[in-house]
Amino acid sequence: MATATIEVPATATAQLMTADAFWDFCQLSENENRRFELICGEVIEMPNPTRKHGRVCLRIGYEFETYTERVRWGYGASNDSGTVLAEDPDTVVGPDVAYYDDSKTFAAIHPKWGTKVPVLAVEVLFPSDRRRVVLEKVSDYLSSGVKAVWLADYEESFVTVFRTTAAPKIFGVKDTLTGDDYLPGFTCSVAKLFLIPGETADAPSA
Repeated sequence: MATATIEVPATATAQLMTADAFWDFCQLSENENRRFELICGEVIEMPNPTRKHGRVCLRIGYEFETYTERVRWGYGASNDSGTVLAEDPDTVVGPDVAYYDDSKTFAAIHPKWGTKVPVLAVEVLFPSDRRRVVLEKVSDYLSSGVKAVWLADYEESFVTVFRTTAAPKIFGVKDTLTGDDYLPGFTCSVAKLFLIPGETADAPSA
């Protein structure tokens, strides 16, 4: 999850944007290869992710894909794919990785910002992330109907699971993540999220 913000042009924040206007803003040629979110109608530019960030996202996406192929239900998405969390004012965020159950075919997936929130949203933390901002985003996810939020911390090698029905729970490298009732039958070793193929949990860090 990238929460550090960069100032965007004044024209982008002069008035509250709708999700549709935000889509058009993001398609402008001058915004190519830039990352934005829309929070309560205001545009926020997000920093580009690190390679470790991308690696953890890929691994989690792989676990989702493996699960999907086994159960034949839902689908995973990454690359900060936009989803509308709230309207009037509009909020559009891009989870680092997410699991959806709103479409049974590729053709049926929403072509722009999906209005159906994910079953599970995953944010991979940056070392510079501010706790208050992170927790506000978790709250936004849960209040919009997301059943669970995972915060993956690659600096400390743990995952915190947030739900509206239970207190936050931290899973370390010796633990196994489960999908409980929102991804029935899903399991994943936390340690695997922070390793590369061929590496073992007790390998040196450099």
